[in-house]
Amino acid sequence: VQVVESGVGLVQPGDSLRLSCTGSGHTVAEYPIGWFRQAPGKELEGVAVIRSDGATYYVDFVKGRFTVSRNNGENTVYLEMTSLNPEDTAVYYCAAAAPRARVGLPRIQDYNSWGQGTQVTVSS
Repeated sequence: VQVVESGVGLVQPGDSLRLSCTGSGHTVAEYPIGWFRQAPGKELEGVAVIRSDGATYYVDFVKGRFTVSRNNGENTVYLEMTSLNPEDTAVYYCAAAAPRARVGLPRIQDYNSWGQGTQVTVSS
């Protein structure tokens, strides 16, 4: 499956933003979809995952603030981000792992089909 992110945003601290990851070629529901981000000058890091069975996983620094969900009819996975702060400024990527893989917390090496990334900037 090929995935494309959307939802470029410039928001203020405390705001919310929803990113979309739309699949083509195959049904995203068959694939674990992970969200990752890369802040300026930092390494790529995992954020959240939704598996094909619907299980979700979040890294500690986004728990309670970010929610990953899927709309099968739209073939899209969403990352809903709330209580954004400047440390959330990054390029956000979604990626697909192997079909129905039982992944857990997002690990870069588990994902083989990546989107181009979308910029999120949190600034007052």
